[in-house]
Amino acid sequence: MSADSSPRTPVVTVVQLDPAVPLDRFAAPLAVAGAVRLVRADRGEDAGPVANLDGLVVLGGRMSAHDEREPGVAATRALLADAVAAGVPTLGICLGAQLLAVAAGGRVDVAAPPGREAGVVDVRWRPEAATDPLLGGLAAEAARTGSRSTPMPSMHADAVVDLPRGATWLASSRTYPYQAFRVGERAWGVQFHPEASPATMHAWAVDAGDADVAGIDAQTAAADDRVAPAGAVVATAFAGLVAARVAARVTV
Repeated sequence: MSADSSPRTPVVTVVQLDPAVPLDRFAAPLAVAGAVRLVRADRGEDAGPVANLDGLVVLGGRMSAHDEREPGVAATRALLADAVAAGVPTLGICLGAQLLAVAAGGRVDVAAPPGREAGVVDVRWRPEAATDPLLGGLAAEAARTGSRSTPMPSMHADAVVDLPRGATWLASSRTYPYQAFRVGERAWGVQFHPEASPATMHAWAVDAGDADVAGIDAQTAAADDRVAPAGAVVATAFAGLVAARVAARVTV
């Protein structure tokens, strides 16, 4: 029996880059599967070495993936690059996805020409998503219903315009092609917000200054009976991947 053979609780490290962009609905399903460790990069907190991480979630934010003035942006890009190299289960959401793309060699445009994507969008699953360990459940449900897409909240103006070399393209929307992708076997980026509640979307719409607040409120309310369970599927699947990695490191 190895020295690391005793069971332990998986820990998901969550990097928050912006006080206005919380873990929101993901907090409960991630906590059920293990422990959640919140790292406030916006306050100068550091996640520590990647070797100590069971799983990593990087949230969104109002800054850009290239903004060197904002606390934590450069350090989070470096952390994501290390997490990919180490095979740590990783999920980047919105800005987190953009940081992942840049960290792995992709390209992000600031204020991309199509303009702000705000409200509830149809995330259209590509064939590659069917067998994906994280998003395959959503793709399968969409296929079962015949829609081939899942409604998801979105709020961004920057966008991934080139995926990292070798990345797997998983989903698109009408406005932006790279709604979901996987780098290697265990790192995912999603441009949409599976964690966002209608209240959070409302706050973001007000803050954006150029969004149709009433329209976004109506969209999120109308779609929430599908959005909420779909988001829970993503969070639960990610927690399961983290737990599986921890279990695999326990040898007898």
